[in-house]
Amino acid sequence: MPAPYPAGVRLLPNAVTVIALSAGLSAVYFALGERFDMAVLAVGVAALCDALDGRLARLLDASTRIGAELDSLADLVSFGVSPALVLYVWQLQSWQIGGEGRFGWVVALTFTVCMALRLARFNTLLDEEDAYPFTKEFFVGVPAPAAALVAGIPLFTSLQLGEGWWSAPVVVGVWMLVAAGLMVSRLPTLSFKTVRVAPRLIAPLLVLVGLLAAVLVTAPFLTLAAIGVLYLCALPYTVHRHRWLSRHPEAWDVPGRERRAVVRAARSARRLGLRPPLRRRVAGRASEVAGRARGAVAGAVRRLGDDGPPQRRAPGPGPAAPPPDRNRLGLRRARRR
Repeated sequence: MPAPYPAGVRLLPNAVTVIALSAGLSAVYFALGERFDMAVLAVGVAALCDALDGRLARLLDASTRIGAELDSLADLVSFGVSPALVLYVWQLQSWQIGGEGRFGWVVALTFTVCMALRLARFNTLLDEEDAYPFTKEFFVGVPAPAAALVAGIPLFTSLQLGEGWWSAPVVVGVWMLVAAGLMVSRLPTLSFKTVRVAPRLIAPLLVLVGLLAAVLVTAPFLTLAAIGVLYLCALPYTVHRHRWLSRHPEAWDVPGRERRAVVRAARSARRLGLRPPLRRRVAGRASEVAGRARGAVAGAVRRLGDDGPPQRRAPGPGPAAPPPDRNRLGLRRARRR
């Protein structure tokens, strides 16, 4: 079957990935010239290209193994090496302990190594089957672009508000270590690749995107810092959502709108004091026990039928034979309505 797009068009996703790699590495060039605003812009271009290359590959049916590997290498350079070097040139090289500034370089190396480990784990998880259907909605640990955004919050704040306590080398170094720890952690984080927008929400969403673009042009660095803080504030909700889904298998295979209905029903049940729905394992065990009980009752009924109806003696002196004990056979008398 011929390819739906020409070969040159199918190379477009890899070209976008190369642009992301070049933009991310150019951030180091701008940082060496102390043009930190341009360094932030270069990393932002790399993040935009990183968001587009995968979607272009799926749209053009041009997903290849070399494209996936190139994307991981570009992410390592753009969001691991470049932010670490930019922050090192900005403040970490002046973090001196005992007259030496080597500790800042250790922090930069730690951030880069954690980024490499995070990307390696991500590529490994792609080849494994999901343990639960809802796991595709989450990442394991903070993804690479979000980690670079979080690590750059002190730099964004300084470019917008000037120097302060947030730009102290110790604060910048400790903050980078926090961002590195979030990358290699097991925290579930939201994957926006699976987000579906309802048709009635498209127009309001476009309005919000326009407002965000206007704010980003007016106060770009303050907006980036605010987005990073909001992302960190959303992590507790993400953990709560992951735990709720793991405890409610009845909501695994339903769309978002129906899942919200399940959430509302569960809340109403808790308010009314009702028992929560059984899990699959418990429900399966209950079904097995109920099946055994039905089998026992059916066996008792068959034995009763094989014995035949109770025989009574002919009229005469002496008591009649008692009917068989139905309770001994495991049967109960049906209640009258």
